[in-house]
Amino acid sequence: MNPVPFRRAVRTGLLAAALTGAALAAPAAAFAQQAGQGQRESTVVVSGEGHSAVAPDMAVITLSVVKDAKTAREALDANNADMAAVLKALKDGGIEARDLQTSGFTINPQYSYPNTNDGQNRPPELVGYQVVNGLSIRVRDLSKLGEIIDQSVTLGVNQGGSIQFTNDKPDAAITEARKAAVADAKAKAETLTQAAGVTLGRVIEISEVVGRPQPVMMARASMKEFSGDAVPVQGGENSYDVTVTVTFGIEP
Repeated sequence: MNPVPFRRAVRTGLLAAALTGAALAAPAAAFAQQAGQGQRESTVVVSGEGHSAVAPDMAVITLSVVKDAKTAREALDANNADMAAVLKALKDGGIEARDLQTSGFTINPQYSYPNTNDGQNRPPELVGYQVVNGLSIRVRDLSKLGEIIDQSVTLGVNQGGSIQFTNDKPDAAITEARKAAVADAKAKAETLTQAAGVTLGRVIEISEVVGRPQPVMMARASMKEFSGDAVPVQGGENSYDVTVTVTFGIEP
C-alpha cells in the first residue's frame, strides 16, 4: 500500500473525529449555560411610603410694584421710586441682600380698543405704558412675615404673588421619611412572603423618589406667633414624602 494515501486517510479520520467531538460538545456547553441562566434568584418587589411633617422655618413671598403712566419713562420712574423704598425698608428691617431677588420685570404698552357702531375696524390706540417689577423675598423670621407684607403694601407694592412656606434644612425630616418608607416596604414584603409560605431574604436593590414638600394644616397654638398684627398668616406644617422601591430575595 502506498504510504502517502494512508497518511492522508489517517488525517482525514482524525479530523472527522475532532469535528464530531466538537459537535457533541457544543450542545452540552449550551445546555450548561442555559441551565446556569435558569437558576435566577427568586425575588419580591414592593413599594413603601414614608412621611414626616415639620413646622416651616422660612417663607418665600413674591410681591410686585405696578405703575401706569402716559410714557414709559414716567411709569419706570414711578416704579423705581416705590421699589427703592420697599427695598430700603426690607433691608432696614433685617432682610439680607442675599434674600432679595428680582423675580420679573416688564414694560408693556397699554392700548384702548374703541367701540364703533358703523362696523368699521379701527386700530387700537396707545394710551400709556405699564411697568411691573416683581420681587422675591426669603423671610427667615416668620414672626415678621405679616409686618413685612403690610409695610411693603404701604410703600408701594400693589400686586400680590405667592407665599411658600419651606424649610432651610429639611435633611432631618427627609431622613425620617426615608426610614419610614423602608420600614413600610419591609413590612409589606414580610406579609407577602409569609402568605406565600417562603422566607424573606436579603435586599438586592433599592431606589427612592423624594416628593416636594406639601403644606398641611397644623393645630398647634404655637403657630399663632407666626402671624403678624397687620396681616394674619398661618404657616402650618410641611410634609416631606419619600417613596422607595425595594427588591428582596426569597429564600427557599
